Amino acid sequence: MSDDGAAHPVRGLVRRLNLFDATMIVMGGIIGAGIFVNPAEVARHVGTPGLIVGAWAIGGAIAMVGALIYAELASRRPETGGQYAYLRDAWGPLPAFLYGWSLLLVIQSGGMAAVAITFARYFTELTHWPVVDGLIAAAALALLTAINCLGVRSGSNVQSTLMVLKIAAIALLVIAGWLIAPAFAAPAAAVPEVTDDGGVRFGLIVALTPVMFAYGGWQTSSFIAGEMRDPRRDLSRGLLLGVAGVVLLYCAVAFVCVRVLGPDGLAVAETPASAVMRAALGERGADLIALGIAISALGFLSQGMLTTPRVYYAMAEDRLFFRRVGEVSPRTRAPVFAILLQGAAAIAIALSGTYSQILSYVVSVDFIWFGLTGAALFVFRRRMPSSDGFRVPFHPFSTGLFVAACFLIVAATVWNAPTNSAVGFLILLAGVPVCLLWLRRRRKEGTRGG
Repeated sequence: MSDDGAAHPVRGLVRRLNLFDATMIVMGGIIGAGIFVNPAEVARHVGTPGLIVGAWAIGGAIAMVGALIYAELASRRPETGGQYAYLRDAWGPLPAFLYGWSLLLVIQSGGMAAVAITFARYFTELTHWPVVDGLIAAAALALLTAINCLGVRSGSNVQSTLMVLKIAAIALLVIAGWLIAPAFAAPAAAVPEVTDDGGVRFGLIVALTPVMFAYGGWQTSSFIAGEMRDPRRDLSRGLLLGVAGVVLLYCAVAFVCVRVLGPDGLAVAETPASAVMRAALGERGADLIALGIAISALGFLSQGMLTTPRVYYAMAEDRLFFRRVGEVSPRTRAPVFAILLQGAAAIAIALSGTYSQILSYVVSVDFIWFGLTGAALFVFRRRMPSSDGFRVPFHPFSTGLFVAACFLIVAATVWNAPTNSAVGFLILLAGVPVCLLWLRRRRKEGTRGG
């Protein structure tokens, strides 16, 4: 793939990015709305404060190791398309295509749908509109799709503003929950207790599904490596700083939710962040955090629409996808077709499933690719043992543990939600014949060209 700026239409979408930009993109790609809902999902699987907060700490450790691995991969292969390029260069075109295929139809679109549903929950709590979550989620996705189609300046300006506001919302929640709200302010609710040690361990593993969904997203920063001033330095450092910052924020949110609501109250809370703020500042506080979370969700969705089209562009460059997804509008400089495709897929998922269904549907597929991307580092280290850039500490043990953790999360998600996981796997497998058709078409074009 050419790295020449003149032949690189995506390169013109944003200004050259630096370390601060990279760190903000990493944090913006991770922080959506899951942290404001998923502490309750975790509490439904594990019933003690230590395990609830511990699940977020364990998930944070996995995310940090993942960030270390992606930092070395970014240093070795600073290409637009990021994870797609790593998979292609390590495992070949079929796995890379299936990643892009599942990104469009399962991972990114499903993640955006889940975040849009979270936006809808807090939006209805704020406005009290008698409208189902799916319709509000679809409307939000449609609006952001339209904004990003208007041009990259519109999309990036919206994203920068929303990023600042969503960090402020998390800070407000943590400060209010720690300093103002009384401990265990929410009434206790009956939640089944798990007394068996094996059941506790399994519950903790299953609890990692919502945790890792909330932590997922650091990989999206690798999609725009080709647009950074110094990707070998800035992307690797941005990954580490960004993920570390998110881990601290997420563990703090989990702690204040348990402190204020208690494990039982947290387990039955539909909107736990609002419940914490209601205990701290009354209904006005609940409305304020609902507004902040709605903004946070919009920020995540906006960033996803700005970054993910780079993967489809890389696929089109490899002649494994429609050329139109790699085209940008001459007037707005936005990849309009790719944005519309992504938005339509997310809207369809938002209208067809609940939050919990989408959660397992996404994670069961997403962490297959996390595991294979981590394993790609073994391939690159074998091909080129020495490297001047960033290197993962304690490799191969740290990398091996990350890969094993990814596949353990996949197995636990499948065990806990086999039907929803099966839907994701069937969509993934449906991409195999599609890829073979594209490869056949590429060979024919190559033969004619020769």
